[in-house]
Amino acid sequence: ELLPLGELDALGHSEEAVEATKSQSKTVRNQKTKSCPSDSSGQAPVETEAHGEPSRTSENGSVPPPKAPGKRGRKPKTEMLLLKLSQDLECPTPEPICVQKMLGSSEAAEGLETPPSGRPKRRAAKVALLYLQELAEELTSVYQPPAPTEGAQEPEPELEHIQKKRRSRRRKEEETDSDDPARDADFVPSKEVLLQAEEEEGSDAPLSEVSEPELEALRGHGVKMSSAGRSKPQCRGLAPNGFHNSIMAPVEKCSSLTCSLRDQKYSQWEFPDWIPLAHKWTCLSESEAAPYLPTEEKSPLFSIQREGIEDDGVLYRVNRFNSLQPHEERLDVSFFVGGPVWAMEWCPSPEGSAASQYVALYCHRGMEETHSMAGLHGGPALLQLWGLGTLQQEQGSADKAGLAYAIAADHGCVWDMKFCPSGAWELPTTARKHPQMSRLGLLAVAFSDGKVVLYSLPHPGALQHSKRTQVKDGSFHKYVICKVQCIAMLQVGSIQAGNASECGQCFSLSWMPSKPHHHLAAGFYDGTVAVWNLLTKSLLQCVRQPDGSLKLYPFRCFLAHDHAVRSIEWCKADSNFLVTAGSDRKIKFWDLRRLYEPINSIKRFLSTEVAWLLPYNGVTVAQDNCYASYGLCGIHYIDAGYLGFKAYFVAPRKGTVWSISGSDWLNTVAAGDITGELVAAVLPDLAINPLNVKRSSDRRFPVYKADLLPCSPAGAEGGEQALPKTRLYSEMVTKSYIRFCDTDLRSFKNFPSREPMRRMHTQEVKAELSLDRLQLESLHKVRFSPNLDSHGWLVSGGQAGIVRAHCLVGLASGVGHQLLLERRARFSSLYGDKPGSPISAEHSALPAE
Repeated sequence: ELLPLGELDALGHSEEAVEATKSQSKTVRNQKTKSCPSDSSGQAPVETEAHGEPSRTSENGSVPPPKAPGKRGRKPKTEMLLLKLSQDLECPTPEPICVQKMLGSSEAAEGLETPPSGRPKRRAAKVALLYLQELAEELTSVYQPPAPTEGAQEPEPELEHIQKKRRSRRRKEEETDSDDPARDADFVPSKEVLLQAEEEEGSDAPLSEVSEPELEALRGHGVKMSSAGRSKPQCRGLAPNGFHNSIMAPVEKCSSLTCSLRDQKYSQWEFPDWIPLAHKWTCLSESEAAPYLPTEEKSPLFSIQREGIEDDGVLYRVNRFNSLQPHEERLDVSFFVGGPVWAMEWCPSPEGSAASQYVALYCHRGMEETHSMAGLHGGPALLQLWGLGTLQQEQGSADKAGLAYAIAADHGCVWDMKFCPSGAWELPTTARKHPQMSRLGLLAVAFSDGKVVLYSLPHPGALQHSKRTQVKDGSFHKYVICKVQCIAMLQVGSIQAGNASECGQCFSLSWMPSKPHHHLAAGFYDGTVAVWNLLTKSLLQCVRQPDGSLKLYPFRCFLAHDHAVRSIEWCKADSNFLVTAGSDRKIKFWDLRRLYEPINSIKRFLSTEVAWLLPYNGVTVAQDNCYASYGLCGIHYIDAGYLGFKAYFVAPRKGTVWSISGSDWLNTVAAGDITGELVAAVLPDLAINPLNVKRSSDRRFPVYKADLLPCSPAGAEGGEQALPKTRLYSEMVTKSYIRFCDTDLRSFKNFPSREPMRRMHTQEVKAELSLDRLQLESLHKVRFSPNLDSHGWLVSGGQAGIVRAHCLVGLASGVGHQLLLERRARFSSLYGDKPGSPISAEHSALPAE
């Protein structure tokens, strides 16, 4: 039946564009066996009107009826009905101009254009081009080519030529991304190659006119665009430090991002009432300090072999609380703290202050000392504060590291410590009326008796000045070791309970990263996470003790794990989110506004520590190797669940990774394991799918490797077999020594072929663990400096009690250097003009840009 003419016109106008694009290719194929009206030249005449639409130029204005299509590709009934009605009413279907250019050589019999190669184009290419034409028409930004004339076939060879170049360039990129080690040599393009690349990019421009909404849609789906419409700029070539530019691009991005976010989240001054008081710091005599000191007075024998410098074979033995002179060229620092290091943290300082850098740490008293995780236990402990001098990327510190002072406590061993991120540091020359002292920082310490103790630390100069006036005889210890009355003591429970916490020992701490930093979270043995409000005035949460200190109770507690909470980290970008890792092998992401269930819970392996870098939606995780499957032990990046990414394998490790730390300034993580190797890895841009990152082995490198070697005449040749099979420190230290093999971190040029990299890859595949002896070379704690002035420095310590600090000079970027100069100028304008301040003198010695 025929429809009325008005309805037919409405249908024709609404469906005309769809018919012109979806069914044109099939209509043309159906015309192959029919006779097509043509002019005297044998070619179907096609004319264009002012708006680019083809006009009706056939004699009778009709199109021969198509054959009934087969089952495959059958048209819908509505399209068949419209086609039949248009034929009956002599309304031919308009034919788009671009279809002629899309048809291959199989339509040459119809007088259509044919590419010079004579090879028919693939059907997929036709469909893709038709789909792009539909998108362009819908977005009203279609590119209209000029109307073709008879014999005008120049655009077709140009299109075919461009497609050939694209295919050849795609093959070259695939060959470049190959994992074949033989193709890892550095590629230096010649001038001819660069000119050819510029010509190809210029020739692609007319064909890449795509609207912005379409580009955004393609970026959202992860489509890799052509040269004129890329979703991101391709980083080509090598950076000055030897790494590929694609590796260094996220480093520069994270440096500026970290600086801008700290301007929003950090504060210049917080907790104004918590100022250290001189009468609350009591210096101990030799006899009083003896129970708190580590038992070992001398370090094990060790040597340092630096890459590129001939080994002199000197063996060092350092006295307790002493250090070696920093190396003039490599800037590394080594000192002996007296026992195995299990807790360590940098003291934050304002950006651009050029102040001395301090590291707080704790070590066990004995080399063979062990502590049970179950139950509560007290005992003597010594917190040490070490001064490393004014560390800089260019010259390091000219003076040796020294013990600034130590705090004697009776709360058992220390499992974790954290400084207040900002607002707790003030100038060393701040004029304060006695007994107040200028404040260096606020330190929270997690003890094995289940308590979290908060200390207000003074500047070492202010403490020594106040104590000189109190000295009456020479009975004081040669180092400043003090008994300190804390600012506040945090414990789980309530005022009504009034007894010790039943949650067990506290293993991990995390300070709220955004101002006013008034929340502190802690994880306990029974899986409980407690959160305190440090500024609370509630009588149910804050009790003032007779000595003036505070006892704080948490305002929020929840059961996060079935076993001990091994690590806890706050999200630096949003303080509503928290991540915990427990001994139940689970990693859980929490939203503190809805704690009835975690955002995401992942059970894979036994995690030891997590690090949440600033710009990412997930955490890098260190793990114990007891539950890891073969080949998957090491460092992983795990997404929080919002993006749905799978875990990304950052670096493999053969032994247990005890500690991991991340640098927001360098977009880099570092980890120390039981084999004595300190490895750093530059992370890719994990805001995209990390599975697309190829050759992760090019992103990691060893900072140093500690080997335990026998002192026998066989030396290193005897290897592991010549070492004593004992867990007694006294026997190990007399028959072996530690050799530190340092990497030259000033440049990474030709890094894959250098000896430290070859050794690291060999150890990742063939390393064997010897668990029947004391792991004297094991590394237990690694920490990146959070301060901009020393953002390239990394400190590490382990079983031997030898703490080392290294500077990753090669990762310094131009953006970081520029930020440092700007912040120093701003800090000098704020504080440098004050009388008696050393900041102006320090700035005068800074190197020019």
